[in-house]
Amino acid sequence: MADDLFASAAREQLERKGPLADRLRPRSLDEVVGQRHLLGVGKPLRALVDADRLSSVILWGPPGTGKTTIARLIANESSRAFVHLSAVTASVKDIRETAQVAEQRLGQSQRGTILFLDEIHRFTKSQQDALLPSVETGLLTLIGATTENPYFEVNAPLLSRSTLLRLEPLAQDDLRTLALRGLDLEAMTATDEAIDHLVGICAGDGRSLLTSLEVAMALASARSNESGTVVVEIEDVEAAIGSTAIRYGRDDHYDVVSAFIKSIRGSDPDAALHWLARMLAAGEDARFIARRLVIAASEDIGLADSNALIVADAAARAVEFVGLPEARINLSHATVYLALAPKSNSAYMALARAESDVASRPVGEVPPHLRDAHYKGAKSLGHGQGYQYPHDSPRGWVPQEYLPQELEGARYYLPVSRGDEGEIVERWTERRSTDG
Repeated sequence: MADDLFASAAREQLERKGPLADRLRPRSLDEVVGQRHLLGVGKPLRALVDADRLSSVILWGPPGTGKTTIARLIANESSRAFVHLSAVTASVKDIRETAQVAEQRLGQSQRGTILFLDEIHRFTKSQQDALLPSVETGLLTLIGATTENPYFEVNAPLLSRSTLLRLEPLAQDDLRTLALRGLDLEAMTATDEAIDHLVGICAGDGRSLLTSLEVAMALASARSNESGTVVVEIEDVEAAIGSTAIRYGRDDHYDVVSAFIKSIRGSDPDAALHWLARMLAAGEDARFIARRLVIAASEDIGLADSNALIVADAAARAVEFVGLPEARINLSHATVYLALAPKSNSAYMALARAESDVASRPVGEVPPHLRDAHYKGAKSLGHGQGYQYPHDSPRGWVPQEYLPQELEGARYYLPVSRGDEGEIVERWTERRSTDG
């Protein structure tokens, strides 16, 4: 009885004085911030939990995205017992004892067991092998949490018996919601500038945000001398996280990305890297930066170096696959490549001219020889008659009109001779000058 009283008193003390991140832990799945693709109504994890039919899962995601919180809430929603082990300290003996107790529990009260194994990537192969039989038979429902790629860190047999669920970094709106909850809990407020800086610097990590906010609130309280409502200022956040805020409002967002693209267009890799660093430091969405690089690869480099689009696309994929902070290296790679590449906007301008014609003048019908002639009766309508198949020519090209009669002679593509486009232009010019 005395032990129970002491444990209860300890819990009450932690609820009042524990770390902010622990005091703000949600009490239901509806209160979880972020991860709507898993926890929204009708989404995979939520559906399994609501039906109390959860099978073994691996929660894979960056730090501070809610893996431990979600595991605990799943246990609260389930009729099964909950056992929490850390792969850092648990041994094969602990796994076997957990399985033995689970078997007794199932036999005595027909109650299943959920085993939450934090940092499952720290488990050795032998430890994971010891866990496999209980997971395979369903004696233990495993919830494994990892920040590492489970395809590399979790044994294939164990992974194949679990559903892999990917947790995403928290979006800026989610982080802002967390910050406001923390401020409300402590009856404090903060300036928009302070919250924006905190949200931008935490890169999707909710725990990091709440830890830094707690320090900032302590600094603000000390400065206010307990007079009136405590307001967290930008200086408090800067001191808490050891990072000076970079002014980056709505106008700055557009101005900085404009400078970034213009630096690439102007073939200045140093300036482009500066603006890239500014955006990353201010918490700009890496996917937005990647999209701008993909656009620039075709708008400003184009046919002068078609590999630029491949490099930019690869960087965009790396942002999704790797995520920050490592993906900043891929963004730098693409930025420097695009800045140093030869430049041509001929493809971009060619489309603009074609679009102008389509929008402003009669464009005519598809010429009969270019119309689809594959369906029954098409030939009786004259479709395809007179069409010359380019592959029948030794040159792979025949002089033939491909534009509607109203647009014959229209020129949209006006080439440049820079980079790879010079070779393309030579072939194109030779064909145009050949007398059919």
